[in-house]
Amino acid sequence: MDGSVTGMGIKRLSLREKIGQLIVTGLPGPAVTEEFSRLVREYKIGNVILFSRNVESVPQLRALCADLQELALRHTGFLPLISIDQEGGRVTRLPHEAANIPVAMAIASTGRPENAYAAGRITARELRALGISMNLAPVLDINSNPANPVINVRSYGDTAETVEEYGLAMWKGLRDGGVLASVKHFPGHGDTDVDSHLGLPVINKTLEQLMSLELKPFQRAFESGAECVTSAHILFPAIERKKVPATMSRAIMTGLLKNTMGFDGLVISDCLEMDAIRKCYGTAEGALAALQAGVHLLFISHTPQLVTETVARMEQAVQTGELSMAVLDQAVEKVLHYKEKYAAVKGADDLSVVGCEAHKRAVAAMSLESMCLVKGELVPVRHGDPDVIVIGCDPYRTDPASNEPDPHLSFPARLSAAFACASRTVSMNPAPEEISRTVEAAKPYSRVILGLVNGCDHPGQLQLAQALAADGKRVTAVALGRPYDLGRLEGELCGIAAFEYTELALASLVRILGGETAPSGRLSISLA
Repeated sequence: MDGSVTGMGIKRLSLREKIGQLIVTGLPGPAVTEEFSRLVREYKIGNVILFSRNVESVPQLRALCADLQELALRHTGFLPLISIDQEGGRVTRLPHEAANIPVAMAIASTGRPENAYAAGRITARELRALGISMNLAPVLDINSNPANPVINVRSYGDTAETVEEYGLAMWKGLRDGGVLASVKHFPGHGDTDVDSHLGLPVINKTLEQLMSLELKPFQRAFESGAECVTSAHILFPAIERKKVPATMSRAIMTGLLKNTMGFDGLVISDCLEMDAIRKCYGTAEGALAALQAGVHLLFISHTPQLVTETVARMEQAVQTGELSMAVLDQAVEKVLHYKEKYAAVKGADDLSVVGCEAHKRAVAAMSLESMCLVKGELVPVRHGDPDVIVIGCDPYRTDPASNEPDPHLSFPARLSAAFACASRTVSMNPAPEEISRTVEAAKPYSRVILGLVNGCDHPGQLQLAQALAADGKRVTAVALGRPYDLGRLEGELCGIAAFEYTELALASLVRILGGETAPSGRLSISLA
């Protein structure tokens, strides 16, 4: 078997082998397990998604991808599509040694679309070197709802024009770097206040309204040659009368996406274990409905039992005539077409490109250019200044799409070490008693550098900022998540948008706060 479509034509595949080519799943740790091997051997599962749990180091990840390629080729006859969510910022799966790019909103706030292209090109080159053929990015959602709990800074901005300009530049960089990039989340996840990992969002917009905003970046991407799109688990009752989300809607995935908008590439689902599907419809039923709706590749990312249940449900549906072989074959042909184009990545680039000095310099420059002075005046911090204290919470997982926090990363500790000043760690959502204790502890200091992490969701952080200012402190508030936090602050506080709680952003903040360079970014969203 040579792993190509010509080497093993679709007519020679059994029913189970066909179904296996349409499923993507993950594994629990940094090496192939017996349970995962069984899924490939017995259920012919042909594709993989990687998460942070699978990543320890660059050599380990390269070896894991090589093992996955060998396993899939031996038991299915085809190389796998190995996918990953490498968006940048808080949705970053590659190891620390890699050149992990800033989050989308940060890149757009540099004001230079060429940064988005470079981010895509760097990411693609490092993914290919590691053996990863598919990136589940860029995000083309327009963050038109400031209360959006899951997209927010993962979006390039709150207008179609910004998202088109920067999202398409990122996509072109990924394409030119040789990986299959999936634009997401069709037909748009930006105007939601529910996270589809945790519930079933509803967008009550007409087709005309969607066409005038949410669908614009996707249409431009399709016209530019985008080959892959990810569905959203969202109800759109104005264009789908049945109470099913876009992923399971033939009116949306075939009628709108393919017939109206002319997309003829690979259609993939968001993870079918997200609560929007698993709790409301069941993963296996959701997968079957998605395939019937026009989705080609089905992500069941975490649970082997749900994978085997889905295979059994699809086999049953074919045998009873509920699922036609024509629909199944069409999806398999589409998947195999893109496998032939992208799956053979072994040895595509030397491993030395991963985290190379040129990539790290480029990414650091992007991050520095993204820092935005949103309000007030920034007064540099002097090294060893006894009047300065840094206050903030430790990182936490803001949503299920984000990485698990790095236990060694701390805004107060990192800045305290950089400036040889005092620091204090507070809880994620300080209660009034903790706010009072923190204000009292800050009495000896005239200046406070305060880290905010999505304070809109945790108002104790914003109350602490206001209490410190009311006590006469010169407060510099740094938004380490959504910059909307800064729009909630009243008075003469200084506000800096850093967009993400990462080592990359903290390194840029040290340079900005220390006066080495002035913040030059401009927000790509409105705080009004």
